[in-house]
Amino acid sequence: MGGLLEALLGRLGLSDPSDVARRGEAAAARYLEGLGYRILARNFRVRGGEADLMALRGDLLIVVEVKARTGARFGPPEAAVDLRKTRRVLKAGRVFARRNGFSLSRLRGDVVAVLFPPGGGEAQIRHYENVLSDR
Repeated sequence: MGGLLEALLGRLGLSDPSDVARRGEAAAARYLEGLGYRILARNFRVRGGEADLMALRGDLLIVVEVKARTGARFGPPEAAVDLRKTRRVLKAGRVFARRNGFSLSRLRGDVVAVLFPPGGGEAQIRHYENVLSDR
């Protein structure tokens, strides 16, 4: 992103969306690892699907959609996960499972919402287990 645009966004209290997404995914991965999850893949993409994180906990394969924001101006981060996004995430999870020998019956879809305080400080993380369903 250009310097002038970065400076303008900074003055407005906004951040580069791709930077916020990267920071959010890193924070979510650290959080899940702290709970005993093993991160198997990040930014797994297939035609028509994408998953921010693929994780393993016990015998469950978890496909994770991470939503991160730097403020609540546009609502909570998790509110941005709609049916279209859910379908894309689950498609990626199913492909990952098949390619890596995991049973689809052991696939779960989670959302991790990361809210970075506008002035800096500790991110607030909310984890929603088994909430992604395209049925």
